[in-house]
Amino acid sequence: MVAGEVRTLAQRSAEAAKEIKALIHRSVEQVEQGTALVDQAGKTMGEIVGSIQRVSDIVAEITSASAEQSSGVEQVGEAVSQMDQATQQNAALVEESAAAAESLRLQAQQLVQAVSVFRLAGGAAAGRPAEATAAGGGAGVGAAPAARVAVAPRPTAAAARARTGVRAAAARPASRPAPAAAAAAAGAAPAPAASPAPAAAAAPADEEWTHF
Repeated sequence: MVAGEVRTLAQRSAEAAKEIKALIHRSVEQVEQGTALVDQAGKTMGEIVGSIQRVSDIVAEITSASAEQSSGVEQVGEAVSQMDQATQQNAALVEESAAAAESLRLQAQQLVQAVSVFRLAGGAAAGRPAEATAAGGGAGVGAAPAARVAVAPRPTAAAARARTGVRAAAARPASRPAPAAAAAAAGAAPAPAASPAPAAAAAPADEEWTHF
């Protein structure tokens, strides 16, 4: 009986040892698998750390690029503002130039009207104030035409009355001879009436005067 029980215990011990050995073998395999997984996890963590570092670098580059772009946008805004100011200044200058041109045109018209009043000795209009200005040695524009244009002297009152009397005498027809004088000179041919010399002499003098 004792031997049978010992043999049974020995068999059970052998089976238990086999089971323990199998469990140890499985535990070793699981430990090896866990070690491999830990190694892979370490590698993965290293890759994650590298990726995080790269992401940090990319974020820093993006920040720097954003700062540069912000500075560029500010410079573009300043340039646009300067261009706007320059455009407004150019528009103001154009308006001033147009106003100055219109003022010069009006002054030129007034100058032409002022100069057109004067007449030269030959009767031609003094329409070229530049020639009169050149004759005066480059004097002022407003005073040159009036000071340099040759104007004929105005006739005096006595000369005007003399010319009026001469014209009236020339306009009256020759008086008829008395009847006695006509009878005395019946045989003689009638002499033609002589033209009044003063009127003929006064005609050239009238042409020399300039009327305004």
